[in-house]
Amino acid sequence: MADLAQLARTTLARNRFMVLGTVDPSGRPRVSPVWFSLVDQRDVYWLSSPVAHHSRNVEQRPEVSMVVYSSDADPHTGQAVYLEATAGRVPDDELADACAKAFRDVDDELSYTPETLRHEPFVLYRARVTASEIHVRGRDFGDGTGSDQRVAVQL
Repeated sequence: MADLAQLARTTLARNRFMVLGTVDPSGRPRVSPVWFSLVDQRDVYWLSSPVAHHSRNVEQRPEVSMVVYSSDADPHTGQAVYLEATAGRVPDDELADACAKAFRDVDDELSYTPETLRHEPFVLYRARVTASEIHVRGRDFGDGTGSDQRVAVQL
């Protein structure tokens, strides 16, 4: 079987959208597609309006889950990485450093600084990854069950 941690890192590097899972105050789950940037395999950054439903959920309950995968993959060929994290708005005193990291490897039109964010309707959020798993297709697992599984990996 392939190096699963490397496969997870490759999947994260090749994709720019994730599905962010949050929980609202009543306990109702909510998922939202969000553009993201991954730094040092542990910090996930995204921009969002602070009044968006998922942003309000993060303020109330910072525990989030995320899945990153290619929606263009053919059936039985795609890879997915599942992340658990603690999320929150990047504090103002950390914003310069966070922007430099989050937007280091992105196109100019997606790159922001604390100064440019002041003129935007959104803010920078960060999720610190606490656990990660990769989707392994049943036929790739070799255990004879044919069942897909999630396997814990260290990014």
